[in-house]
Amino acid sequence: MEVNEQVAIDHGLTKEEFKKINDLLKRTPNLTELAIFSAMWNEHCSYKSSRKHLKNLHTKGSKVIQGPGENAGVIDIGDEDAIVFKIESHNHPSFIEPYQGAATGVGGIMRDVFTMGARPIANLNSIHFGSTQHRKTKNLLRGVVKGIGGYGNCIGVPTIAGQTNFDESYNGNILVNAMTLGLVNKKKIFYSKAAGLNKPVIYVGSKTGRDGIHGASMASAIFDDKIEEKKPTVQVGDPFTEKLLLEACLELMKQDSIISIQDMGAAGLTSSSVEMASKGKLGIELDLSKVPCREDKMSPYEIMLSESQERMLIVLENGKEQKAKEIFDKWNLDFAVIGKTTKTNKLELIFNNKKVAEIPIDFLAENAPVYDRKWKKSKLPQKINYPKQIFKSLKLESCLLKIISNPNICEKKWIWEQYDHTVMGDTIQKPGGDAGVVRVHGTNKAVAACVDSSAIYCFAHPLTGGKQVVCESWRNLISVGSKPIAITNCLNFGNPEKEKNMGEFVECVNGISEAAKYLDYPVVSGNVSFYNETKDKGIKPTPSIGGVGLLKDYRNMLSMDLKKEESIVLVIGKTEGHLDQSVFSRTILLENKGPPPEINLFNEKNNGETVLKLAKENYILSCHDVSVGGILIALSKMCIKGNKGLKLNSNIKLHNKFSYFFSEDQGRYLIEIEKKNLEKVTEILKQNSVHFEELGIVIKDKLQFKDELNISINDISKKYKSWLKDYMVN
Repeated sequence: MEVNEQVAIDHGLTKEEFKKINDLLKRTPNLTELAIFSAMWNEHCSYKSSRKHLKNLHTKGSKVIQGPGENAGVIDIGDEDAIVFKIESHNHPSFIEPYQGAATGVGGIMRDVFTMGARPIANLNSIHFGSTQHRKTKNLLRGVVKGIGGYGNCIGVPTIAGQTNFDESYNGNILVNAMTLGLVNKKKIFYSKAAGLNKPVIYVGSKTGRDGIHGASMASAIFDDKIEEKKPTVQVGDPFTEKLLLEACLELMKQDSIISIQDMGAAGLTSSSVEMASKGKLGIELDLSKVPCREDKMSPYEIMLSESQERMLIVLENGKEQKAKEIFDKWNLDFAVIGKTTKTNKLELIFNNKKVAEIPIDFLAENAPVYDRKWKKSKLPQKINYPKQIFKSLKLESCLLKIISNPNICEKKWIWEQYDHTVMGDTIQKPGGDAGVVRVHGTNKAVAACVDSSAIYCFAHPLTGGKQVVCESWRNLISVGSKPIAITNCLNFGNPEKEKNMGEFVECVNGISEAAKYLDYPVVSGNVSFYNETKDKGIKPTPSIGGVGLLKDYRNMLSMDLKKEESIVLVIGKTEGHLDQSVFSRTILLENKGPPPEINLFNEKNNGETVLKLAKENYILSCHDVSVGGILIALSKMCIKGNKGLKLNSNIKLHNKFSYFFSEDQGRYLIEIEKKNLEKVTEILKQNSVHFEELGIVIKDKLQFKDELNISINDISKKYKSWLKDYMVN
């Protein structure tokens, strides 16, 4: 095929980019070379619209071993142990083919972690679907959940936490973000930087097929009416092969033979070989005739662009090939020496003894386009002045029941019960709490992890929303008694060529960085997913934040279930009554304007650290952060989990009971303490200048407030637990 401007455009390149390629090469690329440029220069691999702004993220910290730039981030958790973790999107494939899209998303993120020498110990996910009334939502949800469970369960890694949201902005573009944590000895971490000349380049894992060709390019495209035609670009996963690959790689890593190792993820053999060579400032020569293929007559173009799953690329020390081959033979996996490192600083491809491509590595990496796109700053919306009469006909009980059964608040057990959350035997807090917790095997240490997003707040004001989602992650980790250490982010946005969308991205990133820096909660890894758009309609800005924290002793872990009658529940943090953008405002008052709640980073840090001090002194019986839905929703969840009730304090200073109970002011926690410790606890809170209020006393089985609320926990529980189950059955 003759390569021209139209062929380049069909490969996702612009006219200007095609001209730049011709200028760099001083010739027209052949079709294979063009395909390699299209893969390496697309948004998914090059970060060409986001790179400039990602440099502003706060990435440094005393516990950070490896920040952004590698397959995953690495943090120190003491005793020579390190946690490797990352979150990544698989949005477009999951919308086209929900089961395989979600399954291969899980497989891909696990490979990012174990390629660094870490054994995966936990999976999490953040999944977003369209309106519950949309005709596709149920099937997409069903397929995605089956895909996540099907892959994670088969490979034997527990899924310990996650979040699920519904919003009409995802009608044409769902989000599937997968996160994995792995455990590694900090002296035995493996990196992707190639080193040394004439070192053998090894292909291991599954054979290469035609599945997933153009997968990376498709991830950087907008959907249209021809979406079904893109199904062949979705990869097909095999968790059983991935399990073999995991064990084989970890076995090889015990030997002193690997120089560098890289997962063949987006853009397959192209990105893995180019990235290894680029980081090592080397060239790489590959003989594509030696690549194990499962389909006949595959061309160099197809081999380089295939995104067949469960494959790795390794640079070995000379003379170690045979021993390495024996390991992969034992695990019944393909092993082939397909090339070598060179001093040419070029990617050179041989096929049937002919050179079929020759491109300087710098042209694919350092010379990839970097765009400084125009962006529009968002104004902070004006606060809404709610007239008093709007609340007059409302009843606390009916509001509570409507909000607790809201699709974005109700129990998601229908989802997480399809995941194996106890495999490996170290899960000590399963899904449904503030964060999942897994023990570091054979020790008293435990790692807490959570994933959060806040598209409603980010859409209303991206800068505030970006700060809020980091703070929400911080609070969730503190609520289980862990010290927050670091975060990974998956930044899901619409078309960056639109000034509004680009502005949402820039300001969310700035908000994330500001909060991360203040809280000493650095970003160590992540992923950007742009072009989440169908027929010119984009998603709400949705940064997903995966947080990781440490419990030095898992026996000090906190949970949200109320424990003891006659104990006292305190509200930590001040309630100002902010209703704008709250679930109450949107579902009861049918108002979706106004700013998100303000973020006071001093209060966030101070309140959280003080809660940890109280937990360290064993004063806290149970704990839960106050987030979407407000105090009454957070309290109801604590009551349901513990099968206890609460008599609310009739002396609560309310200017409006609805704004007190349902506002979404930030930086707040509910903590349960014993009566005998009230004086000591309040003394610590006052010493640390933390605002608090006595919310009420734990009773047997009802939620009571004056003569306005007298409802059994069983009735609240039914509403909370039934919505999603009924929705999926009917």
